[in-house]
Amino acid sequence: MSSSQQQPIHSILFDNTNQYYGQQASDGLQFYSASYGDQYRSANYYAAPSGDMRSTNYEHSTLRSFWSAFGTGGYADEPPLLEELGLNFGHIKTKSLTVLNPFRAVPSTIMDDTDLAGPLLFIFLFGTFLLLSRKAHFGYIYGVGVFGVASIYLILNLMSENGIDGSRTASVLGYCLLPMVMLSGLGVVLNLGTILGTILTVISTLWCTFSSSGMFTSVLHMSEQRILVAYPVGLFYACFALMTFF
Repeated sequence: MSSSQQQPIHSILFDNTNQYYGQQASDGLQFYSASYGDQYRSANYYAAPSGDMRSTNYEHSTLRSFWSAFGTGGYADEPPLLEELGLNFGHIKTKSLTVLNPFRAVPSTIMDDTDLAGPLLFIFLFGTFLLLSRKAHFGYIYGVGVFGVASIYLILNLMSENGIDGSRTASVLGYCLLPMVMLSGLGVVLNLGTILGTILTVISTLWCTFSSSGMFTSVLHMSEQRILVAYPVGLFYACFALMTFF
């Protein structure tokens, strides 16, 4: 056996024909039978050729996947956790600013994302402010909210040709409750039983009604029926105003 054939073998390759061969020497490749390589296969041994980084890259990829799954970094193309939970603070901010500026033109696509995170947050704040004002009305808030959303959902579907779903109805009514939430916050430090409180209550009710009717007519393309939409919506917010006032 030549000196080149006596060199130690640093790696073993497996080809598609079940043939095993050693490291390339000066006089060619050394071939071995299948039985010679079975001991390495049974031991789950695989050695990449010298200079081949496939095995190293596989180990690094496996380690990176492990830390991505159980660590805090996540995957590169994975959406944020808050977005998966339906908490998109950018959308909440945009819709809230639209409610606070009701005289601005409302785009018809503003309620394409019918998230309920903002309305639930506003209802929770509304009930908390009332509780701080010694007015425990959580049961009334829940009852008026569910009954009002169901009633307005039915009325809007009878009035419009396109129709609207329940989640979008609840989203519009919940976001437009923001002025009433601000009024309940003022009720913690001010007495709303005065003339000033009465004026603020009326303004808040009209504000909520104007904003919600504008959103509904923009989404449903019912600009000529805004007054008809504003009437049941105004009654809905008047119930919340009574909770805040008394």
